[in-house]
Amino acid sequence: MRIIAGEKRSRKIDAPEGQDTRPTADRIKEALFSMLQSRIPGARVLDLYAGSGALSLESLSRGASFAVLVDVSFKAGKVIKKNIETLSYQQKTRFIQAEDSRAVTMLEGENEKFDLIFLDPPYRMDTKKTCERLVKKLLQDDGMIVCEHDKSTPPDVPEGMQLFNRREYGITGLSFFVKSEEEA
Repeated sequence: MRIIAGEKRSRKIDAPEGQDTRPTADRIKEALFSMLQSRIPGARVLDLYAGSGALSLESLSRGASFAVLVDVSFKAGKVIKKNIETLSYQQKTRFIQAEDSRAVTMLEGENEKFDLIFLDPPYRMDTKKTCERLVKKLLQDDGMIVCEHDKSTPPDVPEGMQLFNRREYGITGLSFFVKSEEEA
């Protein structure tokens, strides 16, 4: 795996070994960041189910100001910390090793707000309740949630949000959510 663009372009990063983590393919990352390019500069990013941290690290390389990476896996945590160090992003990142709900509760208590939130959970995992908490407490009014999923099982639109865009790449789907008019 590698960083595709920005200040750390072409730098290699690791992915956790085994079947527990599903790294986002480079062609999907390229398409995703092409769509997000105007949202990245200066953005605060939350990466739930971070795996290797590739999405948030790519965001930082492209000009995001700060990223919080969350993963419950000890194996993923080791890789994330190594990738952060490899790219010298210790000052621009925070890693939380916890379940999604615990991390969200912690960030809510700290009054954190994010412009861009990546959700790349295990396929078929229901993230609707997590998304609803994110939109109420952690997502900036003009922010966006990007959810990677199996294209055959797209996530339901969370309460308080509207589907902005949905794309498919092979077996992978990407759903882009923004706050609905009445929430923003």
